[in-house]
Amino acid sequence: MPLLDHFRPPIWNKASWEGFHGMWPATMVQQLVKILPEQYTAEPRVHLGNNYEVDVCAFESEEFSRASTSDSSRSVASAIEPWAPPEPTLTVEAVPTEFYEYEVLIFDQERGRHLVAAIEIVSPANKDRPETRQAFVTKCAALLQKRVCVSIVDLVTTRKFNLYCELLDVFCQTDPAFASAPPATYAVTCRGRKVRQRPRFETWAYPLVVGQPLPILPVWLEDDHAVSLDLEASYLETCRALRLL
Repeated sequence: MPLLDHFRPPIWNKASWEGFHGMWPATMVQQLVKILPEQYTAEPRVHLGNNYEVDVCAFESEEFSRASTSDSSRSVASAIEPWAPPEPTLTVEAVPTEFYEYEVLIFDQERGRHLVAAIEIVSPANKDRPETRQAFVTKCAALLQKRVCVSIVDLVTTRKFNLYCELLDVFCQTDPAFASAPPATYAVTCRGRKVRQRPRFETWAYPLVVGQPLPILPVWLEDDHAVSLDLEASYLETCRALRLL
């Protein structure tokens, strides 16, 4: 089926992009589990910035609270005076960067749940500011340096940045097919491996065009073993479930 624009009418009026992004990873997992070898498992992950963080105070036990109360009742003479640090040399207002993640992770259970592949679905928040783009790219680069296969799927039509090209910049590389006018929407798989003891960086990159079908991406579980990530199939299933067709 043709790719829809989830960030503009009429699709935007039918379902939110958050709903689609939240459901698509689970649909990908349902497709992947049919073709993954027995030793591999896949699971969806959604993390929406700081909005869903658990407060560390929720883990404080009643025993600790009672112990603290008992300690406070001791005589002042037996208490240890707390150290008073000097005033800070710099104080500024800073809003923490909220990092939104929609992804599928694939693990090798025979290697102690070793992460072998990550499928990252780009959200508008990943592209809206230099610091969020850098955070996304840094995460992908760190995974690649650990020999984790990374796939990036970007459907965000409202922000023109290409995070794949920015990722290549980290490795001082460019993709000639994307050099002149990098598309805002694209799908790519990246991996690092060694050939005759020499490091090699490989990518499979495809522009995504509204109105055109989605490609099939390779997902590498090992240097010589890949499975197919059929974006078209999982995309169609997700659209049907959300009644976007």
